[in-house]
Amino acid sequence: MTDSLEARARQILAGIVDPHTGKDLAASGAVRGVGVSGSDVSVDIVLGYPALSAQAALADEVKRALESDPAIAHAAVGVACRVVAHEVQQGLTPLPGVKNVIAVASGKGGVGKSTVAANLALALKAEGASVGVLDADIYGPSQVRMLGLEGKPDTKDGKRIEPKLSHGVQAMSIGLMIEEDTAMIWRGPMATQALQQMLGETNWSDLDYLVIDLPPGTGDIQLTLCQRIPVSGAIIVTTPQDIALLDARKALKMFEKVNVPVLGIVENMATHVCTNCGHEEHVFGEGGGARMAAQYGVPMLGSLPLDIRIREQADGGTPTVAAMPDSDLAARYREIARNAAGRLSLRARNKAIAFPKIVVQDT
Repeated sequence: MTDSLEARARQILAGIVDPHTGKDLAASGAVRGVGVSGSDVSVDIVLGYPALSAQAALADEVKRALESDPAIAHAAVGVACRVVAHEVQQGLTPLPGVKNVIAVASGKGGVGKSTVAANLALALKAEGASVGVLDADIYGPSQVRMLGLEGKPDTKDGKRIEPKLSHGVQAMSIGLMIEEDTAMIWRGPMATQALQQMLGETNWSDLDYLVIDLPPGTGDIQLTLCQRIPVSGAIIVTTPQDIALLDARKALKMFEKVNVPVLGIVENMATHVCTNCGHEEHVFGEGGGARMAAQYGVPMLGSLPLDIRIREQADGGTPTVAAMPDSDLAARYREIARNAAGRLSLRARNKAIAFPKIVVQDT
């Protein structure tokens, strides 16, 4: 009877799809244990991505589904989250202190990529992860202002620099080392070397995710990141506008060619709601991000409105997720963060971290 009840419980769990991964709880490996005592069932679920704001709802959904079976009198459901390091490009090993690197990219400028990157990092933090942000836009760093960073980076040993801390997120940017109005008149090799130094010489501390805000385009810095830096996944930011989508496709194809998985597409500035009359309008076109996602077989992670508060809060150094944590806008960013991290959780684990090298010495 116990085996029969456990089998029925597992069958029910296999019918519940996690919206953030697109897989059922059994297929995604989230079911860690099913216990049976008489007609009572206990279930332990461990999600591979941070989901503080979704855990209770998932636990309730699973409990209701189990207790709808007449053979189950009572169901106790526990939901927890645990982030592990996932595989990267062949031949590369993870950065010290960083489990996963997520690159946020766009094919062209002006689509709000940096604002999305800042709020994505804060959303992952709000969902329970340890998060860092690297501003890789050497020529136009914006994360210093968006995250309200101040002062030059410190160093404890004269070799490695300490990341700045803002809104609970570790951050590093070339903008911390120069004046705000200083132009970076560097050729490609100098810019890529600066990126590698910031990545490798920053003392990142136990990060689940390092979000890298890439410059727009598919040039030297992007190729350096994809070929020399261990990237777990990429997110493409676009607007619904045809011109933006053309360039976003180029960014997506670049990641495909260097074997970096694209976690999904974020459609920014999807609609605008007039603050005076409430009329909603598709200023930059409609449904472009969804069509691109369908064309290339990648998830649509979410869409964001053209909202003056997002711009004002980013310019003021407190992005929306930190400034208005209980707002609908923050909820959208957190949904996107869960969707992206959920898709990444389906990737194979990075064995370079899971199985450390053991050296036996004759002493």
